[in-house]
Amino acid sequence: MLKKSILAVLTLLMLTACGNKENELSNKEGQQAIDDGTVGFEMNGGEVEKAENVPADEERAILAAFDEYIAALNAEEINRYMHTVSKNPKGFKYEEEHDYAAEVFEKFNIKREVENVTIAKYSKNEAQVYANMSMHSLQLETNVEHESAGRQVTVFVKEDDAWKVTSVFYIGDDSKSSTGN
Repeated sequence: MLKKSILAVLTLLMLTACGNKENELSNKEGQQAIDDGTVGFEMNGGEVEKAENVPADEERAILAAFDEYIAALNAEEINRYMHTVSKNPKGFKYEEEHDYAAEVFEKFNIKREVENVTIAKYSKNEAQVYANMSMHSLQLETNVEHESAGRQVTVFVKEDDAWKVTSVFYIGDDSKSSTGN
């Protein structure tokens, strides 16, 4: 029972980005988000297709913003992390995100590893970055570890001439999750 409750808490806290209103989706809900245009990308043979219309300088800037977002989360540096987040996000409230992230950083040690990072959708003021993500977490108080994996689409908007996170959509892969101590 304890492991299940800790697993439920970890699931809620896993990504940090976009705190209390994290868009953690089931596979069915994730497909609906893709179908209704909330998140949009094409998959070809299980691979996400790269958006063809991304200017080279914007591609570098978007990927650098994504790398900094992941690095700030992994470093658990609240000010650095909040610098990667939009001041006017669509998927969460900025002030609540600060408090939520600070609490997660205090109670957990979470490291994210990303693969197959791809700009899947791009317009002049919005970009969607797809990545396969593995997360390794340790609840500091209980010393309980948790491993999970899934697919994430991080939505960025252009704000003050920089790319900032405005929402995150995550579809977990239940077959790659485990809890231990």
